[in-house]
Amino acid sequence: MNLVINYISVIILLPLVAGIVLFIVPEKFRLLKGIIALLISSIVLFFTIQLYFTQFDPGQINLLALDFLNRLNKPGFSAGLSDFTMLNPDNLARLIVLMTGLFTFLILVYSIFYITKDRTLKNYYPFVLLTLGVSICTVLADSLILFIFCWGFLGLTLYKLIKGYNEESATAAKKTFILIGASDSIMILGIGIIWKITGSLNISEISLGTTDAIRIVAFLALLTGSFTKAGAFPFHSWVPDYTQWAPASSSAYLPASLDKLLGIYFLSRICNDLFVLSDGIRIILLSVGVLTIIIAVMMALMQHNFKRLLGFHAVSQVGYMIVGFGLGSLIGIAAGLFHMINNALYKSGLFLTAGCIEYRTGKEDINDLGGLSKAMPVTFIAALIFALSISGIPPLNGFASKWMIYQGIIDFGKDTGVANELWIIWLGLAVLGSALTLASFIKYLGGIFLGRKKAEFEGIHEVPVLMWLPMLFLAVICIMVGVFASNFVVPKLFMPVTGDFEFSGTWNSTFVAMLILVSIILGILLYWIGNIKKFRTEDSFIGGEKIQDVVSFSTPEFYKTISDFGFFSWMYRKAEDKWFDLYDLLKRLTLWFSNLLSKAHTGILPDYSIWVYVGLIIMLLIMI
Repeated sequence: MNLVINYISVIILLPLVAGIVLFIVPEKFRLLKGIIALLISSIVLFFTIQLYFTQFDPGQINLLALDFLNRLNKPGFSAGLSDFTMLNPDNLARLIVLMTGLFTFLILVYSIFYITKDRTLKNYYPFVLLTLGVSICTVLADSLILFIFCWGFLGLTLYKLIKGYNEESATAAKKTFILIGASDSIMILGIGIIWKITGSLNISEISLGTTDAIRIVAFLALLTGSFTKAGAFPFHSWVPDYTQWAPASSSAYLPASLDKLLGIYFLSRICNDLFVLSDGIRIILLSVGVLTIIIAVMMALMQHNFKRLLGFHAVSQVGYMIVGFGLGSLIGIAAGLFHMINNALYKSGLFLTAGCIEYRTGKEDINDLGGLSKAMPVTFIAALIFALSISGIPPLNGFASKWMIYQGIIDFGKDTGVANELWIIWLGLAVLGSALTLASFIKYLGGIFLGRKKAEFEGIHEVPVLMWLPMLFLAVICIMVGVFASNFVVPKLFMPVTGDFEFSGTWNSTFVAMLILVSIILGILLYWIGNIKKFRTEDSFIGGEKIQDVVSFSTPEFYKTISDFGFFSWMYRKAEDKWFDLYDLLKRLTLWFSNLLSKAHTGILPDYSIWVYVGLIIMLLIMI
């Protein structure tokens, strides 16, 4: 246990102390700060690996038992705070900590070149290190007080890792900060209710039903915080705004990976530790899950800004995770956690590819791009793998976790209950979401990498090795996780968290991968045997003029049919008016109420006297 305490002390304190120290280093030494941050993250990653593979009896650890902090406290002080500083490094927490260390390291490798070019973002590396240390403490926290303190601090680092260089980015940063901060306030209400009911603030000691109103309020309060952090409907609107205006590395680090890991981790704690879900609550979770999938992916279909497109997909994928936890079965919970990890892998990779395109071309609109596959082959191959993964194409990792979710839904339908009887709806919408995801990524790949290259991009070439190396690593991981999902990944990573379960259907991911590989080889052989090069190709003949070399097409235009179709046309118009943006709706309501009160200030003394008398009468009625 002392070894575990030492590991925890390093992975929490080292990035925190280093991050604070880096604030002192002038911004003109940004490259040096990046190298130091990368070194610190590599040390933290090493110790997170050590922590994950260390065998010990699970149980609570007092944070103040850490040697460094113990020296700072006077006798008796530690004992007074012991109830609020408890850690619980169980299997789930250690898995999330390991992923947090891995993604931080990869993003910092990528950032060495990407962020050095961007001088508008101040103190990027210190805030990344602070995010790393506080995120690990959040995941390990067993005390809800320590948890909400760290959770709230992450809202500040999220706010600081967006540029704020113009009005739009500043607005996106403010919107993010307000939504996250408001959800944190609601979470505090839920924590207060839990303490009032149970008298405990330790997650491992609490298990509440969801059968009466006060417990349901507490559940919904904590669920609001989880959904807002993860970016689930209807608290999702900050994610596409953030990803559009933040640096690609910040989007890959937070909305794509860490925020999903933390938000879904807390959802797991809520559903499996803090509360016992009723059938009505399961209907709510499953409904929110499928709505998040469909609404976000429909919005992604119409986006021209590729970073905003990826932002909506970061929202859509959360729906699959919520559906997994809503099922409540072992396979459903394992599938939700599996998809959480998979999403962090391919979604952070997609944002890194977007950053590479932006880095080389300076463009963010799909209409302005095209034909970059030969100029940036590594970026294209990585983007292709990530796009196929998120679309659920076998044998990649996205297919593996989605397949488990589909099987979990089918098994869920075999039991009795209202939510169970609606299993075909949950399954149908989840499968539809995957099909629409593939459709939108055809636009992403076709519009950016395929088609005819514009003349202005003739000198474009691949990004520096430190930028494409993290992408390539994530792409290989997506392939390996998918190929070995049923034989290694699920049994070794997720069954220790959820417990052992069996697949009701037949599934061997390695065998499926071998069949697909054989089919690809046969296809290549048939291509060679057919000697397709003997076929004659000619330019199009239009009015006697050759226009093949100058005519191109706009990939996003193919999707206008959807936006012009009946109900979808109405829906997209309302989306443009921000009818589905909770932040904007609340802002409008607040401004309306403020204007209403402003009209009451007429400047006429008798009117003010009436307001005073009315206020006194209301106070007397309340007191009576």
